[in-house]
Amino acid sequence: MRPDDEYNRTLLSHVHPADWVNPTPAGRYNLVVVGAGTAGLVAAAGAAGLGARVALVERHLMGGDCLNVGCVPSKALISAARVAAGARTATRFGVRVSGVEVDFPVVMERMRRLRSQIAPNDSVRRFADLGVDVFIGQGTFTSPTTLAVDGTTLEFSRAVVATGARAAAPPIPGLADAGYLTNESIFSLTELPRRLVVVGAGPIGCEMAQSFRQFGSEVTLVETAGHILVREDPDAAAAVQHQMEQDGIRLVLDAKVTGVDRRGSDRVVRCEVGAVAHEIVCDDILVGVGRAPNLEGLGLEAASIAHGLAGVTVNDYLQTSNPRVYAAGDIASRYQFTHTADALSRIVLQNALFAGRKKASALQVPWCTYTTPEVAHVGLYESEAAGRGLDVTTITVALRDVDRAILDGEDAGFVRVHCKKGSDRILGATIVATHAGDMISEVTVAMVGRVGLGTLASAIHPYPTQADAIRKAGDAYNKTRLTPFVKGLFERWLTFRR
Repeated sequence: MRPDDEYNRTLLSHVHPADWVNPTPAGRYNLVVVGAGTAGLVAAAGAAGLGARVALVERHLMGGDCLNVGCVPSKALISAARVAAGARTATRFGVRVSGVEVDFPVVMERMRRLRSQIAPNDSVRRFADLGVDVFIGQGTFTSPTTLAVDGTTLEFSRAVVATGARAAAPPIPGLADAGYLTNESIFSLTELPRRLVVVGAGPIGCEMAQSFRQFGSEVTLVETAGHILVREDPDAAAAVQHQMEQDGIRLVLDAKVTGVDRRGSDRVVRCEVGAVAHEIVCDDILVGVGRAPNLEGLGLEAASIAHGLAGVTVNDYLQTSNPRVYAAGDIASRYQFTHTADALSRIVLQNALFAGRKKASALQVPWCTYTTPEVAHVGLYESEAAGRGLDVTTITVALRDVDRAILDGEDAGFVRVHCKKGSDRILGATIVATHAGDMISEVTVAMVGRVGLGTLASAIHPYPTQADAIRKAGDAYNKTRLTPFVKGLFERWLTFRR
């Protein structure tokens, strides 16, 4: 971990202690977990808590991507960037702030300090104290029921592959020679790049492009599509794109990156937009596209575990082609989020240890892109519903109609809910708001609990809050039930009651 400072040394003392001695195997294990990212840690802790004999194998860093190079460091940077952006725009609230300066080395030091503070939760010592046998080293299947770690054989009744995925760069000529950053290396920076090119306008690319611009870098974002965040509704993506343009990010869309050159200390990204060639000179390149499953060295063939380019192949019960082995997390799911890895591991515990029949397809998976504004989603998009032959009623409440959003100066966004036509059953929702990631959970709970949008309208929401937009969506649904016929009945009844 770079730089070699007290905080990274503290981090490593928790997640990969140099003096750790692997234990002697305790006979046949109920569960052997390969990989100590979120999926593996949840599976190991849960199984041990239930009384199982558990072994956990990790070849690199406990905590996986989330702690070390993902959610934790990225959100620390995003929080700092938002403070800087808020200070620069404070005059719109009548607050004068002059000379806003970002001390980037201090920003990064804070991130490393907070990461090391969180690390004990995922540490070798904590899991050993939970009763888990922790093995540091490469785990390799040697048969359908055995795994070797540094010459030691672990026998298991059941196993879980939870080795995750890593950043993978596209095959751009010259990129490797010129050098580039990914989410696995950008958090090692100690100096702010004066000029940064971000390749890929997905969630990682957009989050980091906006943050580094708010820190003061000149940022150019290059994307093959015609707009950013192509997975989201076009108007949701447009709200973020507009803000990024306001932030001063240069967007190069409909672009194909044709190569990268090194000219002295500069890097030059060559791309084509239509028939027009462009050269973008920068100090660093962040590649925000591409993921590859961590399959190397696992010996999956020896355990008769089918796999492919996307990772380990599982059925809806998260069982691999070896009925004794399951897989969870990024290695076996298209939803590559920490919270999904957690949820999938809980399914594995029920199915692997207790012959359960829980299905991954039954999950309602929300997600959020932590730009400004944030974009959060759960369930189906309108186009997906149409593809499944489902007729929907779509209700959209603009934040410009929500008092708290107006007062906060955060009215660029909306709450959109898709209901099954003729009912208030929620099929999906998208929220674009400063704190959309917090707001989406109310809708997710309603979907899981089979609570309709009309019921959400009857729940009292504190005033004024931005979540009141969800109640307004429920009110809007209830108004659709007031058909001319029903209204006529009400009028006759009220006439009678005069």
